[in-house]
Amino acid sequence: MHRSLELTVPPAVTETLCQQLIELDEVISLSVLPGASRKPPGDIITVQVLNRGADEVLRRAGAAVAKPEDLSVSTAELSSIIAPAEGEKVLNDKDEAIWEEVEAGLRHQGRPTPNYVALMALGGIMAAIGLVSEPVPQAVAFIASSIIAPGFEPIAALPMGVVLKRWHVVWRGLRSTLIGYFLFILTAGLTMWLLVASGESSAAELMANPEVHSISQPTLKSLLISACGAAAGIVIIAAYRRSVIAGALIALILMPAAALIGAGVAVGISSLAVEGLIRFGIDVAFVLVLGFIVFYSKQKILHRRRPLE
Repeated sequence: MHRSLELTVPPAVTETLCQQLIELDEVISLSVLPGASRKPPGDIITVQVLNRGADEVLRRAGAAVAKPEDLSVSTAELSSIIAPAEGEKVLNDKDEAIWEEVEAGLRHQGRPTPNYVALMALGGIMAAIGLVSEPVPQAVAFIASSIIAPGFEPIAALPMGVVLKRWHVVWRGLRSTLIGYFLFILTAGLTMWLLVASGESSAAELMANPEVHSISQPTLKSLLISACGAAAGIVIIAAYRRSVIAGALIALILMPAAALIGAGVAVGISSLAVEGLIRFGIDVAFVLVLGFIVFYSKQKILHRRRPLE
């Protein structure tokens, strides 16, 4: 997807900024509405730009305005740009999100709102049921839990915040991670306690489940799948390909491992809880380390700027 950027700037900088933007080969079209903005007051510059030029447009806009409060930017995806004279450039555009969009997406998915809390809690219930289910319903429960519970994004926000030195992003990601997984583990534990109390399951059934053994005693093959899932999830976020992120979430064992922590506590088998915690920690480490590598590489090679404040 290409980008449409709407810049609101003081009239005094409009002409100079427009000349700077017109010089960019990646800018396909540019239009100005003088005095159209009431808040903040100023001119509106609409720029249709290829993905590979969006960072430079934002860099020049930020440099052109003396005070940050005088600049307002909104971004949108364009399904297509039809410009026959620029056809080759359009065809060769890259698939990268700008930092502002990545940060906004992570913030939206990982904010500890009632919806976030509800989805994490529901994911915990399903993952706990999956721990004591037969293979087919178990796969359904684990996959559904991994996709429904928004537990990947707040963890992914941590390495991004560190790379960009956006410490409020790190804090918000850490807060959402702690809140979300506390509720996830709590509901998983309560669900397991209910299943045992009602006679629907037992500690022995939990211990004997092959997937529980797989979680607590991971092989190199399963760890490699998790690592690939973590890296893929970060790349998908950075490339703004959110429609395919489900595969990365399924590859990770974050949700089943977190559920095992709560289930182990609920049935009074501390060794299971510890093993679940270790596997959960391994997958979190994959997201943090590989996330740092991917975000750092993209910052140094592609973006080379911090998000606009």
